Order: sequence, then structure tokens, then C-alpha cells
Amino acid sequence: MKKAHAGNRYYSGPPSDHFDGTVFFNPNGQPPGNFSDLLRWQFGGGRAAWPGGWESPHPPVKPETRVDGARLVVTMVGHATMLIQTAGLNILTDPVWSVRTSPVGFIGPKRAGSPGIAFDDLPPIDLVLLSHNHYDHLDLMTLGRLRARHNPHVITPLGNDTIVKQHVPGMAISAHDWGDTVRFRDVPIHLEPAHHWSARGLGDRRMALWSAFVIAAPGGKIYVIGDTGFHDGINYRAAAEKHGGFRLAILPIGAYEPRWFMKFQHQNPDEAVQGMLLSKAQYAIGHHWSTFQLTNEPMNAPRDHLHAALDRHGVDRDRFRAMLSGEVWDIPAASV
Repeated sequence: MKKAHAGNRYYSGPPSDHFDGTVFFNPNGQPPGNFSDLLRWQFGGGRAAWPGGWESPHPPVKPETRVDGARLVVTMVGHATMLIQTAGLNILTDPVWSVRTSPVGFIGPKRAGSPGIAFDDLPPIDLVLLSHNHYDHLDLMTLGRLRARHNPHVITPLGNDTIVKQHVPGMAISAHDWGDTVRFRDVPIHLEPAHHWSARGLGDRRMALWSAFVIAAPGGKIYVIGDTGFHDGINYRAAAEKHGGFRLAILPIGAYEPRWFMKFQHQNPDEAVQGMLLSKAQYAIGHHWSTFQLTNEPMNAPRDHLHAALDRHGVDRDRFRAMLSGEVWDIPAASV
């Protein structure tokens, strides 16, 4: 971790094509909306009512302790939190077991339904992939529990390590830039661009980096995106060119309405299908829906619109699943 300076509380480093010396940005991309845009959205109406007391049709599961070799099993916990098991590794993405995604525990988006794995039923967790610092992805309470119970290693983009170390002393964490590769127990983990942004409050906008990940597992590469705008498919094309395609892509499909405000930070289901095709992924998982109501669309709209988009693009629905909490998918083997 490089020490932060007065202009950026989380990170200090040389300028690059996505860092101006103070804040990070999306190259040739669009910045998120400003505060007036936020107020326009919040007071503009149009938010659908989610059902109360909703629970996933899949009850919480107790995963296998380990999944070895080329086999790949993914269990949906909820929102962007998934357990990925392959090559003897247990990997969590953006772990959130808290009831709310908020700086305080009494207000903010509340979890709809139970986590797909009870925290006490987790197998030994080796690695956490932490994509960025928004509250629905970086949950300090959950990270503290993981540190106490499993002591995993955390891989995250630049600057997020400062936040975690301040609140979870002793957590094993390393921060990296886009294009970096980290070897974890002989499995390369690549950090790749995503079109998003970061903030924990009003004064730290874009002071920490955001990213996607590629897990270069022996049984086939896995492309993991926590949050992204579609960005004309630029990052998807680059990922396919660099990595040659993927056995599995884990892609966000929710929190996309209204489009005038969300377009540059959250892709919609049709864009996710395009992303699957552009990245040359054989299978895909849709996440970031049905757990926390962050935006205007109805709870089931992302899945319904995903199915329509798959039909429109001629992709079999069995290849791209909108997973619910407690759902487990043993991913078919990669084809040559």
C-alpha cells in the first residue's frame, strides 16, 4: 500500500491513463452523475415496490468443504456475494452478510431474504475478491467476521486496502492496479478494468480504484465483475483479446433504472448478454439483483429482461442464469 497524501485519503501514486494524481477515472468514459442528478432521481418517483417478507425458493445450503481439480461450483449468497469453488480453493466475491448496505445499521437498503449460505456454514475461506468500496460490495462488518473466523487473503484494487486496514486490523490484504497479476496458491488472479466509480461518503469520491477480476483456474478462466457500465463493450472486447475467452463470466444484471442516471455505472440485462458474447464466455451468472433494492426496477425485472435478451440474441437460457440466493450451479466443463 502506498501512503495517501492530502489530496487523496486512500492512495498516492504516479498518474496513469486512469489516475490523474488525485482521483481515478474511466478512460474515455463517462463520470457518474452529480449530486443534483442524485436528487432529481431520488425525488422523481417511479420506484417499484418490492414484495415484503420475500424469501428465495432455494433454501440456504451448506457447501462442500472443497471442490478439487477442474470442477467449478458457484453458490449464490446474495447480491454480488458468491462462493466460487475450484482447484481446491474457496473464494468469496464482495462478501456481504449484513442486513443493510449502509454506513449505519438502522437505515439504508435492507436485505430481502436470507443469505444463501449461513455464515457459520461457510467452508474455510481462502481468498476474497473485493471489487470496490461501495457499501453493497465492501462490508466492513462481514470482513471483520471473516478475519476472525477464516483469516482469508483479500485482493482489491488500489486504495481499498487503506479502508479495510483502518477498520479490520490484521486483515491480510493486498491492493493492485489494473493489469496487475497476483498468484494465489499457483492460481493467477488478474485485475482488469471495469467502468464504474467509488465512494464511501461525500468527500472521497473516486479516491479508490474499482476493477474486475480474472481467475485463471486450471479448469478454465473465470471473469468476475462486481459492478460496471457497459461502456460500448470496450472492456469486454479487451478482456476477450487478452484472455482468449472464459469458461464463466459473472456479470451484474440489476440496479439499472432509470437509465438516464444509471447507464454509465450499471449495465442492464441486454448489455450483460452482449458482454457475455463479446468476452467469449461459454457460461454466465447474473448477479446484483433480488437482494437489496438500490434502484427503480421491480425485483424480478432483471431476470425477466435477461431471458428476453437471451432469446433476442439467440443464446440458450441455460448458458446464462440469473441466480438467486441459495442456488448452486456446477458449471459444465469448458469446451475447447
